[in-house]
Amino acid sequence: MIFQQLFDPVSSTYTYLLARRHGGEAVIIDPVIEHVDTYVSLLERLELRLIKAIDTHIHADHVTGLGRLRDITKCVTVMGEKSGVDVVSMRVREDEKIDVDGIELRTLYTPGHTDDSYSFLGADRVFTGDALLIGGTGRTDFQNGDPYASYDSLFNKLLRLPPETFVFPAHDYKGNTVSTIGYEASNNPRLQVTTPEEYADIMNNLNLPDPKMMDVAVPANMEVGKSIDKFVRPGEEMDADACRNVCGGGDVILIDLREGNERSRDGWIANSLHVPYGSFESQLGPSGTLTRIARDHAGHIILYCAHGERSALALDTMRNAGFDGVKHLKGGMAAWTASGGETERAG
Repeated sequence: MIFQQLFDPVSSTYTYLLARRHGGEAVIIDPVIEHVDTYVSLLERLELRLIKAIDTHIHADHVTGLGRLRDITKCVTVMGEKSGVDVVSMRVREDEKIDVDGIELRTLYTPGHTDDSYSFLGADRVFTGDALLIGGTGRTDFQNGDPYASYDSLFNKLLRLPPETFVFPAHDYKGNTVSTIGYEASNNPRLQVTTPEEYADIMNNLNLPDPKMMDVAVPANMEVGKSIDKFVRPGEEMDADACRNVCGGGDVILIDLREGNERSRDGWIANSLHVPYGSFESQLGPSGTLTRIARDHAGHIILYCAHGERSALALDTMRNAGFDGVKHLKGGMAAWTASGGETERAG
């Protein structure tokens, strides 16, 4: 496995790049915007294709690189479903799995530092964001933080992992790079408590100053999807009501770009053709499914995904490949269901 731990000295942020093999697909966790060019250069050297970029939570001490990485690589941006950001491609829930070329990460909802904090568990390691640090834990005094939720996340989820599980946090301020669950359970001073009240007393009396970048970083990180509109030209998007109207008239092909687990979880629009975003470009070749559809179908072709990000990127890709007249569903499946659109489910 390829594993790179990268460091931002300004915010003391760790960013992680994972791939199963040279020349394969990759995932990046907690990217920092100032280092996006470095990440892209590393991907190029290793001949990797970035498939997913994940943020463990809305960071207050740096601006995320999610949006810029998406704009450059057309990767899928991922955050937990509790996140309040405007748009990301995919929102994951507790115990869902993210798979990138055989690297599997399981989602753990670990609030406390913030109310949208998630950890991601691999085969032998866990990426804890700020929920669990090396020798510490994430502060709980802003962004809807809660010391009691933090205690529950730590003692009832993270510390129940096998003791040999490697711990890779989003930050470290002392030069530490890795720990283990067992070591933190025995040596982390904030974890040597016996009750939630004892832990809350520690956290409520830290009296730390606000992060220096907080007033800039939080608003910027809430708008990670803001630049997605540049991929869509006038007349190429369709709102949910308009989409429902044209679907009622027939002669429409809907392309669902979401992954299989999203369809199982949230359902799909009737008569949709499933072409996952990860395999989308391969279907644009001379004998690809999308090529045949675009060539043979005279009616509407509408792309949709969960929130409109992947469909906007796919629309741009199709237009650049010479396919005209394709539209995308603005706001995706979320907008469709919010407007009262019917969905189908298996069984």
